[in-house]
Amino acid sequence: MEMHYNLLVIGSGSGGMATARRAAYHAKNLGRSLKIGVIERDVSNLMGGTCVSRGCVPKKVMWSAATLADTFNHVASHYGFGFEESRPKLDFATLVKNREVYTARLRKIYEKNLNDSGVDLIRGFARFTDAPAKGIEVIKDDGSTTNYSAEHLVIACGGKSHFPENFEGVKEHCIDSDGFFRLTELPKSVTVIGAGYIAVELAGVLNSLGSRTTLCVRGDRPLRMFDNMLSEELVTQMRQNGIAVEPGFVPKRVSANGSSKIVESNDSNRQVESEVVIVATGRSSKDYLNSMRVPDFMCSGDRHHILVDEFQNTKVNGVYAVGDVIGKAELTPVAIAAGRRLADRLFGGMVNAKISYENIPTVIFSHPPIGTIGLSETEARAKYEGSTVRVYNSSFVNSLYGILPVDGPPKPKTRMKLICVGDEERIVGLHVIGDGSDEMLQGFGVAVKMNATKADLENCIAIHPTAAEEFVTLAPWGLK
Repeated sequence: MEMHYNLLVIGSGSGGMATARRAAYHAKNLGRSLKIGVIERDVSNLMGGTCVSRGCVPKKVMWSAATLADTFNHVASHYGFGFEESRPKLDFATLVKNREVYTARLRKIYEKNLNDSGVDLIRGFARFTDAPAKGIEVIKDDGSTTNYSAEHLVIACGGKSHFPENFEGVKEHCIDSDGFFRLTELPKSVTVIGAGYIAVELAGVLNSLGSRTTLCVRGDRPLRMFDNMLSEELVTQMRQNGIAVEPGFVPKRVSANGSSKIVESNDSNRQVESEVVIVATGRSSKDYLNSMRVPDFMCSGDRHHILVDEFQNTKVNGVYAVGDVIGKAELTPVAIAAGRRLADRLFGGMVNAKISYENIPTVIFSHPPIGTIGLSETEARAKYEGSTVRVYNSSFVNSLYGILPVDGPPKPKTRMKLICVGDEERIVGLHVIGDGSDEMLQGFGVAVKMNATKADLENCIAIHPTAAEEFVTLAPWGLK
């Protein structure tokens, strides 16, 4: 027997949930009767997707704990706060327990929201039986199967950590970001391998919480795809914070030495020893696509992702993909927006609805945090060659650290860069690293999406004393 749905979504993560619930919203508003289902293989642990259980949400909890630790250890005493016996001591087990209680509560909320929207939750693992005809079978925990078909089928299975090839011993002796969230004790020492945002975030958290931390990157610096100012300042502050940054380190082998792990570089001239090794070198949907039997013609050549057009259409009529599985702007808000716009197009009468993948604001929860939107300086000069490109910079000490002694350790810097094009100085890139970057970027992101100019920022009176005011007072000020 085959169950038929108007909309069937594979995956209960950000993109899948957004698509299903938005479709249900349109059905209710338009008085339509739509049969909508979401298939999830692990409701207890994955409801809400990577973001809720092993990504954004628990990461932000850990980042917040690390930020508190930095404040206690490096700033509080200068404001007159003392500790009668010793510095505050972290109970890592309590932190982990409370974090897991929080994420479990969120998973229940997601499940309730789905039920309240009138969407069926189908428990089991989905795989294709007849891709062109949108045939799906769902395998339950007891091994039984049920066949499904759908007028519209959305693949939103997400991705997972991908260990690098030619790295001997990596699967036996290393953990990935999922493994980080399974830690119940704070490691005394840790090596993080990777140059992307996950690597720098985990390195910053562990270092601030008290682990002796080494970050190994293949190139000359982490975050190479971002503006040079951001990556250079991050490395400076990482080293000031006590992180050992090892550039040009291509891992070849990892082996165990008692309770320690030893990572050797490809040139065999360097090695790093630590209690835990975390590999954060990228994510892929390949394993999911293989187990789901997604045909090759729907996937990229390496099968890491599904190919879609600007409207989230795959190469099969009536089959769509949203979220990390398409390998483009792998961010929770992007998946949510893409899913909602897809449902708007399919069920809300908005025939041209789609999201723009240009000028997406992004925050990296490193220590210190980074906010960025638009083009790097290098990208802007290449794209607008022949046009006037003006770059405005600012570097200052956040007022939080003003009270610290001038003859002490270097005070953390906030650095900003505004990249403008043409005589009107339209903003095409805006980048900031320092305390508060995460919160200030959202508003400036709106401005960039609205094609704001430097003069538009200057016409907004500064809020003093804040770090954000620097963006609206960049010198020279008020000449346009």
